[in-house]
Formats: sequence, structure tokens, C-alpha cells
Amino acid sequence: MILGVGSAVSGKVLTNHDLEKMVDTSDEWIKERTGIERRHVLEEGKANSDLATEAAQKAIEDAGLQSEDIDLILIGTVTPDTLFPSTACRVQSKLGAKKAAALDISAACSGFIYGLTLANSLIATGQSRYIVVIGSDVLTRITDWEDRATCVLFGDGAGAVVVGPSDGKRGILSTYVRADGSLGHLLEQPAGGSLHPATEETVKNKMHFIKMEGRDIYKHAVRAMRDAALHALKLAGVSSEDLDLLIPHQANTRIIEAIASRLKLPDEKVFVNIQEFGNTSAASIPLALAQARQEGRLKDGDKCLLVAFGGGFTWGASLIQF
Repeated sequence: MILGVGSAVSGKVLTNHDLEKMVDTSDEWIKERTGIERRHVLEEGKANSDLATEAAQKAIEDAGLQSEDIDLILIGTVTPDTLFPSTACRVQSKLGAKKAAALDISAACSGFIYGLTLANSLIATGQSRYIVVIGSDVLTRITDWEDRATCVLFGDGAGAVVVGPSDGKRGILSTYVRADGSLGHLLEQPAGGSLHPATEETVKNKMHFIKMEGRDIYKHAVRAMRDAALHALKLAGVSSEDLDLLIPHQANTRIIEAIASRLKLPDEKVFVNIQEFGNTSAASIPLALAQARQEGRLKDGDKCLLVAFGGGFTWGASLIQF
């Protein structure tokens, strides 16, 4: 079950009006197509692990635990501080969680759902008792600020939860994850790994930035998120009418509206904060989860469905009784 939640964003904000001065775009165009009004950008000198650590600390405090109680730290991210050591290991050190194992999960925007799935299994089998699951990304560090199609989309942030044993009344009711690697080329960061190590040519050709085919992604995202949501509900024996809140990945409002329509959910049961944060990848859902809890939109006993889609392609859903 979810014992505590936390989040962290930079105080530096980049608005649509700021972007109008950088590329050929407009506030109206961005809001109409994405729903985004502003995004948070991590300050120079700060790292992904700083955001992740802050979010994790808040979640641990919210759960009434200490860092020494944590058995495992899982971080969904595609913007690690370094390829190795893992960002999770850096967070483990910053938290002082001395007995915790640590692992990064590379599943793009679905990373947090993948982390919840793994955490739920490890706790159910008795391998771990308390696990911190974090979604944290600094996509602005791999954004091409001259590409008007993508630079308007992304922001930085982190969200975290502490997962522990169920009390029999509340808990993670179901999880469902899938992938299709054949579609990975539609959303990728081409260079920086062993396939295309950093060279003068890869930098010149902007291969270290996010590349995406928006129209194709939309089609696959809507179908995959709908299917994942329905599978998670079916696994738990719950209907969409029984949901108190849907928290979808905040990619754009059109995708969110399409998923809500397919589940026949009214607006008041769908949480949207993309206007403030943009697409924060793996941080998207836990950021929204923390905000929903803070605003009283998510109360004890509520059934909340989390659903995401990301590069890879990866997708998944998790149904939680909070």
C-alpha cells in the first residue's frame, strides 16, 4: 500500500510567453495543442538526483519512517545523472538509506508504473518491507530548444511514494505493464549509449536530444493506455464507475481527454496538472499523485487508477486503494 507521497520541482519557471521569444511559437498554439502553460526547469548545477532525493525525503517523512527503514530504492528515469553509478545509488547515498538496495528503471514515461509493479511483487513475496518508488526526470537537459515541435512539451520534476505491506483494506489492487520495442524509433534519444557514443558528429547532428513522431505516438498512446487501464480494472474486479480518480500520464490534454472518454469518466474524476508542469516523463504521475493528495482530491479509501505510456514503447496501469 502507499504509505507516503512526496514531490519536488524547481522554482525556475519557463512560460509559453518565454518560449515565444526563443522559437517560432505562441502561447495560444501551445495551449490549444497540448494544454501546457508553463513548465519547471531545473537550475544549473543541480542534478536529477537532487530532485529525486527531495521527493523521496518528503515521502519517507509522510510515511512516518526513517531513511534507515528503507529496503529498496527504485527510480524511473531516462535522464540519469550518469549512466553509472545509477541515480538510485546517488539518491541512496544522499538519503543515508544505508541498508537499501538501489536500481534505475528505464521505461520512459511508464517508469513509475513499472517501479510500482516491481515494488508490489517484492513486498507481496516478503523480499522487502518498505520500498521507495520515484519517478524523476530532467527532460529539459535533453531538449532541442530550436525544435518548436518538441521544446514546448517538456519540464523537470520528481515524485515519490513509499510502498509497504497492505493493511488488508488498502493497497495496490492490481498492476499491468507491457512493451513493444519495435516502435521504439518513434520516440528516442538516438545517441549517448553504446550504439552511438558521443562524437563530434553526434553532437553536430543533435542526436543527443529527444526525437519524436507526435502523430504516430498519439495513436499508439491512446490505444495502449486504454487497454492498460481496462486490464488493470479487470484484474482487480473493479469497474470504471467505481473509480474515484484517474491520474493519467500528463503528455497532452488530447490524450488525457481521449482516455477519460473511453473510460466514460466525468471531468471531476480526472486529474490534470499538465498546464503547470508540462510532460515530466516518469515524474508525471507521482507529481500528480502528490498534488491530488495535497488538494484533497484523493482521500483514504479512494480507488485511484494510474495509467501511463512512454518511449520504448512501454505502457502500464496500476489500480490503488489509497
